[in-house]
Amino acid sequence: MTKKNKSYKSALQEQEGVESPNSLNPNIAKSLKAKRKAQPSITELVSGITSGNITALSRAITLVESTNPSHSKKANHIITKCLPYANKSIRIGITGVPGVGKSTFIEAFGIYLTSLGKKVAVLAVDPSSSLSKGSILGDKTRMEDLVKNPNAFIRPSPSGNSLGGVARKTRETIILCEAAGFDTIIIETVGVGQSETAVHSMVDFFLLLKLAGAGDELQGIKRGIIEMADAIVINKADGENVRAAKSAKLEFNRALHLYPEKDSNWSPKVSLCSALKREGISEVWNMIEDYAQTTKANHFFKTNRNNQNKFWLLQTIEDRLKSNFYNASKIKAELQSQIQLVEAGKTTPFAAAEYLLSL
Repeated sequence: MTKKNKSYKSALQEQEGVESPNSLNPNIAKSLKAKRKAQPSITELVSGITSGNITALSRAITLVESTNPSHSKKANHIITKCLPYANKSIRIGITGVPGVGKSTFIEAFGIYLTSLGKKVAVLAVDPSSSLSKGSILGDKTRMEDLVKNPNAFIRPSPSGNSLGGVARKTRETIILCEAAGFDTIIIETVGVGQSETAVHSMVDFFLLLKLAGAGDELQGIKRGIIEMADAIVINKADGENVRAAKSAKLEFNRALHLYPEKDSNWSPKVSLCSALKREGISEVWNMIEDYAQTTKANHFFKTNRNNQNKFWLLQTIEDRLKSNFYNASKIKAELQSQIQLVEAGKTTPFAAAEYLLSL
């Protein structure tokens, strides 16, 4: 290893551990354990959130994401009390195929925004394994410069069983972050491609990251997620890839003319950037500011948020009905027996479903 490499500090670098002391005062240990077990009240959490306390914000998000019914009740009270302090931000959804450089772009983008005096919250959604149900949640490690910024907050969350590229409680987390004083909310999706639709229904500006020279030009012409994009940013436009990126920009601009005009009266733009070299980042922000100014002037900004609230009302009802169904004692008692009957060929899945629903 060269001397230069040794001097480079990275979050991925192994650090020497700290030896445990030979003895620990039992009274101090008891006090620490009691402090960790103590749960702050709803009033304390709301007060902490609205005053910008990151610890209170993190604990509230944990309650929101919890599947424990008692936690859900507490979380609902916190969200209700935080609502008057919310809706004072610009919400930006960022998506793209795996490997397009979403985390690198968001770090460069976040650092630029904080340099302008913005407070940035990044809600990074990590894909959950369909087998183990676990997630790596390593986005903080990949944004090692932004995570140290006092005006930035990064919260990785597992996608779980949620579809659409976002976590189950991303919507509620946005409200809490806004109440904590963050004026720019960035949602990084799992990056699974054209199925990421849920994020579009919770953001003001939808940004699609693309790569040049990776077959993405043809994908861009296809109807799908690109229809929802308010901007297409071609990342990694540096080095030998600059020419390919410029060619891709031309192709995407042509493709965008094939789509009908948006209700927002905004014409989606195509831009180039290099997140690694932090070039073209300011142009992306200027584009987002132009969008916000245009849509606020024609009242689409507010109308869109109202429509999103209606959508999430219906979505919440569906989720609650599903949860109540599976948690009902009668269903729990009969579900396995109906599954066994279906497996034995003694009933059909449709008949079993009708029977369970009738309960």
